Amino acid sequence: MSSNKKNEQRGEQNQDEPQKPNLSLWQTFQSVLWAMLGVQKHSNAKRDFARGKASHFIVLGILFGIGFVIALILVVRLVLQHATT
Repeated sequence: MSSNKKNEQRGEQNQDEPQKPNLSLWQTFQSVLWAMLGVQKHSNAKRDFARGKASHFIVLGILFGIGFVIALILVVRLVLQHATT
C-alpha cells in the first residue's frame, strides 16, 4: 500500500470521529484551580489533555500563581500589622 493511501485512510478515520469542542473558559479555570490544589480527578485531567489548549492553561496558571503570591503578601502584611499594634 502506498503512503498516499495510508494517509487518505488516516484522514478518513479522523473525519469519521466527531470533533470534541475545546474546553470553555470556566472548565479551564476549574481545571487549573483543582490542579493547583492537587485534587483534580484523573478523568478531568485526561479530558484536559485531549481538549484543552496549552496556551490557556499556561496563561491561567501564571495568573493563579500571581494571585497566590499577592494573597500571601497581603496576609503577611495583615498579620504583621496586627502583631505590632
